[in-house]
Amino acid sequence: MARREARHGFLFILPWIIGFVVFTLTPMVATFVFTFLNISLEDQGPVRFVGLDNYARLLGDEQAWESLWVTTRYALMWLPVVVVLPFLLALVVNSSRVRGTGLLRVMLFMPYVVPFVAGGLIWQNMLVEDGWVNSALQWIGISDPPSWWNDATWVTPGLVMVGLWGLGAGIIINLAGLQAMPNDLYDAARLDGAGWWRQLVNVTVPMMSPVIFYTLILAVVEVLQYFLIPLVLFNGTGDPDGATRFFNLYLYQTFFTYQEMSYGSTLAWLLFVITLIVTLVLFRASRRWVYYRSER
Repeated sequence: MARREARHGFLFILPWIIGFVVFTLTPMVATFVFTFLNISLEDQGPVRFVGLDNYARLLGDEQAWESLWVTTRYALMWLPVVVVLPFLLALVVNSSRVRGTGLLRVMLFMPYVVPFVAGGLIWQNMLVEDGWVNSALQWIGISDPPSWWNDATWVTPGLVMVGLWGLGAGIIINLAGLQAMPNDLYDAARLDGAGWWRQLVNVTVPMMSPVIFYTLILAVVEVLQYFLIPLVLFNGTGDPDGATRFFNLYLYQTFFTYQEMSYGSTLAWLLFVITLIVTLVLFRASRRWVYYRSER
């Protein structure tokens, strides 16, 4: 019976296994092999083994490391926003003291349904020099608002503001976690004299730490692959002054614009290794601050 159940289970997951092998594992192995070859669609010469030449080129490629720094700078601004803000908004819409929470939830989630490119184009017009955002800043007394898209200093905060358009999913995830919180912990905290702040710090945040950690991991993977909005808003030029030439954008252009498949594969594997290392470090550090009630 156990063998029969195992065969049935295998049959159920067989479509996924086939899809994983064909569309994920095989391309990964192929790109790793490409890193040791000289494949380029513009080169009519024969494919040959070049050893570590692509990796040596990567080490000396200033553009690759500059684009990696652009991605890192954006991540340092974006990750606190994408982790903290959805949690705070979920606290608001989950509060019994706030009226109209149902409508508020719909309004916060609706932008997420809109295609991200369309949302980016909307924000592009809002952040131009005479757009709504600068008009609002002038209305509150800031006479010289930033030139969001033309100043390398302000373009990254501008892209972070564009990213606010897609926080709806994170709010829903945090809201689901808050609504699954056991009431007995709050009752015990109130009996001990804990106020709202103490309940938040000592009950809500520890119990929500697995959800926060899950949001953080997804955000790290997403931010390291970020390139769509800069590609749409700046046509992949990296303006202003290279401040929007993200690493994944450089990888995309190497593959599809310059058609250097081997070097593009090398860039892709560098991104994979960085993502893997950051994720492993976060999982290791999570032992100190993520609380799983079933384990303690």
